[in-house]
Amino acid sequence: MTAGPHPLEPVDALRRIAFLLERERAETRRVEAYRKAAAVILPLGEQGVRDRVTAGTLTELPGIGPSTSAVIEQVVAGAVPDKLTDLESRAGEPLVTGGERVREALRGDLHSHSDWSDGGSPIEEMVASAMELGHEYLALTDHSPRLTVAHGLTADRLRRQLAVVDAVNAHTAPGFTLLKAIEVDILDDGGLDQDPDLLAELDVRVASVHSKLRMERAAMTRRMVAAVRNPLTSVLGHCTGRRVSPRRGDRGARSGSGTRPPSDFDAAAVFAACAETGTAVEINSRPERQDPPGELLRQAIEAGCLFALSTDAHAPGQLDFLDYGCERAQRHGVPLERVVNTWPVERLREWARPSNGA
Repeated sequence: MTAGPHPLEPVDALRRIAFLLERERAETRRVEAYRKAAAVILPLGEQGVRDRVTAGTLTELPGIGPSTSAVIEQVVAGAVPDKLTDLESRAGEPLVTGGERVREALRGDLHSHSDWSDGGSPIEEMVASAMELGHEYLALTDHSPRLTVAHGLTADRLRRQLAVVDAVNAHTAPGFTLLKAIEVDILDDGGLDQDPDLLAELDVRVASVHSKLRMERAAMTRRMVAAVRNPLTSVLGHCTGRRVSPRRGDRGARSGSGTRPPSDFDAAAVFAACAETGTAVEINSRPERQDPPGELLRQAIEAGCLFALSTDAHAPGQLDFLDYGCERAQRHGVPLERVVNTWPVERLREWARPSNGA
């Protein structure tokens, strides 16, 4: 006798709705309502939830409102919730047309954030979503200490996080690897905002400029080239820092956050340093970033650069933003063999070892 499909559980339905809302760049408060509801009912167990539905007391629980209770009640009744059906009907297609060949070749994502810094979800939630998307690996790149607005990780907090990563990998190996990583701030002089010995312990280091984005051209060029030439830098993150549309769907996004012009630097010098050192140029898939711009992306291709095509996800549903980056990479002719996250994890780790960039 063949077993039927596993029945849908209320927690799974709430999580899936949150994922699909994030994928559509819904407002953070809407997404968090479903995630909070899932967390509230999880300790109750299946029977506890059923008892609440029968008694009509679901909405007496903190964080359970009319919308989330309707989802739970429909699942308990054996139905697929209307909200989930509606979202799934829009999720069958890629977020953007084009880039399918690139997306198929990707094995993982090298830029993601958790609630240890300015992400909206726990590490475990990010990992579960990455695995559901078929990733072989995900780099956990929470911020470094200087970025206090994003609750950047001190050395002590980063060490504690690494222990959590080890615990996660003990459960997900061998099919999935959570890479020890960081998005480290590039300081004004091109230095990296974390203890060098600790950085050397990581699998991947994404170095990004987050401050003084309007720095004078020559100084910004020196700053970026110095960071790229640092043997500890694996990836140059969102190189221009531009924003082409308002941010949506991030816990840390300010209401009304708008566009931002690109930083001014000598792209030829920066990309030459990337090509020489083997540092990958990030193709940031966030739709409000689209970084680097097409002209600079083509310039980096001509310079012989490697690339890391990543989401910069701050929530599980944003891990699907790869569609946007893949479309741009395919349209501008990025060679697949130069996209480092098309490589198996061991080749990726070997490339990112600090000695390889020295």
